[in-house]
Amino acid sequence: MTLRLKFQLSFMMFLEFFIWGGWFVTLGTYMGDNLRASGGEIAMAFSTQSWGAIIAPLIIGIVADRYFNAERILGVLHLVGAALMYQMYQSEAFSDFYPYVLGYMILYMPTLALVNSISFRQMKDPAKEFSYVRVFGTIGWITAGLIISYVFLWDSVEARAEGMLRNTFLMVAIASGVLGLFSFTLPKTPPKVDKDEKISISSMLGLDALALLKDRNFLIFFISSILICIPLAFYYQNANPFLAEIGMENPTGKMTIGQASEVVFMLLLPFFFKKFGFKMTLIFGMLAWTVRYLLFAYGDAGELAFMLLIGIALHGICYDFFFVSGQIYTDSKAGEKFKSSAQGLITLATYGVGMLIGFWVAGQIADEFLRPDGTHTWEQIWMYPAGFALVVMILFAIFFKNEQIEYKS
Repeated sequence: MTLRLKFQLSFMMFLEFFIWGGWFVTLGTYMGDNLRASGGEIAMAFSTQSWGAIIAPLIIGIVADRYFNAERILGVLHLVGAALMYQMYQSEAFSDFYPYVLGYMILYMPTLALVNSISFRQMKDPAKEFSYVRVFGTIGWITAGLIISYVFLWDSVEARAEGMLRNTFLMVAIASGVLGLFSFTLPKTPPKVDKDEKISISSMLGLDALALLKDRNFLIFFISSILICIPLAFYYQNANPFLAEIGMENPTGKMTIGQASEVVFMLLLPFFFKKFGFKMTLIFGMLAWTVRYLLFAYGDAGELAFMLLIGIALHGICYDFFFVSGQIYTDSKAGEKFKSSAQGLITLATYGVGMLIGFWVAGQIADEFLRPDGTHTWEQIWMYPAGFALVVMILFAIFFKNEQIEYKS
């Protein structure tokens, strides 16, 4: 891979995740402070990610894989996304805001697959080269959080009171426009599938891999993957509003600790696989969710702030040890015939069905523990996902039979 190509792919990844991290983390805080949205309405906005994840395979399978170059579709989606993001920036009420965020996420979620597809197609050895490109995506997410917190000071009480959090959408709209234009300079990535080939909706959604559910272990893993996404949704939806509400300084900036730990624990994942095996690695991941939420429940922004920081730093274990391990397990169980379908099925089940349920549950519970003064009883709220994750872990530990899975780095 030439230096020019590596720069192109790395900059593409940087902007792709800079865009996502530049508004999604602070969405709950923004909607509560600026749009006076309820927990249920905030849940509806976050659920657009799930609807995007469900619809994305159809866009990729019908359009990107058959008719147009991937880099051109990426460019068009981000340019249209920039316009929708600008409309979100101008929206003054939830009723105006929601249609734009829904449209945006339906367009954005397919781009996650497109940037991977473009990268893989340009690499001679993706197993060795992809991680060095993908890491710039994590750096982009971290950079967005640091800019929000420490450059523009949008986490300050004054900024929130003056409605400056809406500027996150303007920043992202500009970044999306830049990536949209930059995409047309990327190497040509033509369709791989003949446009006259018969389209299978079940294949695009990963439903061809449903046969894998006949395997008892995979069925237990599949159900656990859906269920663990319910407590995961609590973090995405409530962590930033929680930290801001209790008075933690620069919460968005501090939340980037989670992405940094994601890189660290990704490097440690092969060691855990070899030392403890697949089952224990997943159990560590699920247990980390319980520990994280207990730390959130009993920590505070004062003397116990270290508990909150540890809870944020556990993101690497929470995400890598369960979701990345799960992708590896799925790949090993699927075989050559169902590799793509199986990964599509897991994505549909987790980011689609599981997160959709999770966002709704998180919104209902947030409204249940809303005080008359507009603040929340966070200790009670965090006990729900802590307990739920613990129950899922116990059920997985009991019913999943240990098996050897080879880790291929």
